Amino acid sequence: MKLVPLLVMGIVVLNSCEGELDDLGSQLVEGSDAYDKIFGVTAYNVNNGDVQKVVTSQYDSVRIGAFREDVFGGQKVSYITQLRLNTYDPDFGKNPVIDSVVLTLKPRYESATDSITTTTNEDYVYPDGQVAAKKVVTTYPVRKYGKYKINGEKTPFTIKVHEVTDFLGGASDSILTNKAFALSSEIGSKSFNGTVNSVVVTKDSDASELLNRAVSFRMELKKEFFQDKIIAKQGNQVLKDAASFIRYFRGISISVEQNDGYLFSMAPNDTGITIYYKNDVTATDGTVTRTKQETTLNLGASNVHLSQVIYDRNSDSPYAKAMLTAVKYEDLKKNPGLAVNPADKLYLQGMGGSGIGIRIPQGTIDALKQKFQNEKIAIVSAKIRLYNNADEWNNKFRKPSSLLVQEMIKDTVRFLPDMTSLASAGYSLVKTANLSTKDAYYDIGITASLKNIVEKNNNAHDFVINVGSYLSDPSTGTLLGQTYNDRPYNPFRIALTGINTNNIGQELLPDSKNVQLRIIYTKK
Repeated sequence: MKLVPLLVMGIVVLNSCEGELDDLGSQLVEGSDAYDKIFGVTAYNVNNGDVQKVVTSQYDSVRIGAFREDVFGGQKVSYITQLRLNTYDPDFGKNPVIDSVVLTLKPRYESATDSITTTTNEDYVYPDGQVAAKKVVTTYPVRKYGKYKINGEKTPFTIKVHEVTDFLGGASDSILTNKAFALSSEIGSKSFNGTVNSVVVTKDSDASELLNRAVSFRMELKKEFFQDKIIAKQGNQVLKDAASFIRYFRGISISVEQNDGYLFSMAPNDTGITIYYKNDVTATDGTVTRTKQETTLNLGASNVHLSQVIYDRNSDSPYAKAMLTAVKYEDLKKNPGLAVNPADKLYLQGMGGSGIGIRIPQGTIDALKQKFQNEKIAIVSAKIRLYNNADEWNNKFRKPSSLLVQEMIKDTVRFLPDMTSLASAGYSLVKTANLSTKDAYYDIGITASLKNIVEKNNNAHDFVINVGSYLSDPSTGTLLGQTYNDRPYNPFRIALTGINTNNIGQELLPDSKNVQLRIIYTKK
């Protein structure tokens, strides 16, 4: 028992993928016998209702697109956002008329050298002043989750922009991810080939830069709409302050026209709208000149923004059938010990899709407690292992690389004890193996949790697992909390092998692919 504190600190190395002790682990248990055991557990699907309630200020990324596959069905994701003037009670000058309005999106893109293409035009003529110049366009493919091609061709998308006519509220408010928003007129449309580019234009005469445009996707919006909506309202109360403006121009929706393809992401603060216009400027001698001006609409952090997710599920799919017997998350939250339906197929999906629950059988816990009392065992490693269901999920779509794990304790939301007590020991909540193959699996470290149950006689609680990554403070790297995560816009999904009801609570063979509890304990 004197070894227990040292063993806990060494858990990160004891919790290896194959449950074997490495050199350091061997030193920690030197003079003790180590036992490696595998037990069947109860595993069940958790129905999240295809929805999440999200505080919109927590979004550090949003998704746009559409994607469909046979197991989980289809989903369509739109970006809904407010927008604000860069200056209130603006003065657009005399006779202002819009030339163009440009929406700029900055999707995340691949930057590997072999994915970039560069086009150089040595004979380019810069239109503002007809200047002889060189134009260099560098093109990058957008990071995609889904189908890069459909029927052998690059997936075609048409990006659509609509005005939102529902008031979106404040950035600290919570919104359901499947909330329907009323839309009015379409204010922009452009085909999108899945790439973004940067543009640099330099003078031939002295190589000075005439234009340097960062990597982005730009599309023109209807200038007539913004002429009437913004410019024509000069001096009106609706442009005098932010509170009035977001109730007047309530927001925009950015979506794709198609129902299948891929999902791409971007930081919402990187989006913007620029209005280019001309007005009359009178010189001291009375000469009137039409002069170029511009103003911007801010779509950044102060605004409400979210990924609106609409699902199209096939009622005959294995996923839909599994949800019929799944536990509703809200019911589980109210009564963590309620009866559940063990499942032989398990489904994990981000963006409000299903999660899974794991319950360690009471018989297994009692047996370990008895060993602790009678044989003085010390648990030095405990993990839940989940295997990919190769029969159902054998495709080229990227698998989740991280998971969210919560103990279901009524009226309590916290990190696993392992994530706090073992943080200084380099603890990893989830370890993955073979993610690029059908033989992928996940190990979830629950050593401190199980030790508390067995060795401190704490109550046992179910573990609920969802697809996602925890968000951290960008300055300190500190995790922000259990509810601060990317689940609302995480596109990944996976089908897992569930349980054999005959094996629940039984010791399993090493080659079992059922959901399992793998532990290592020592005793003198």
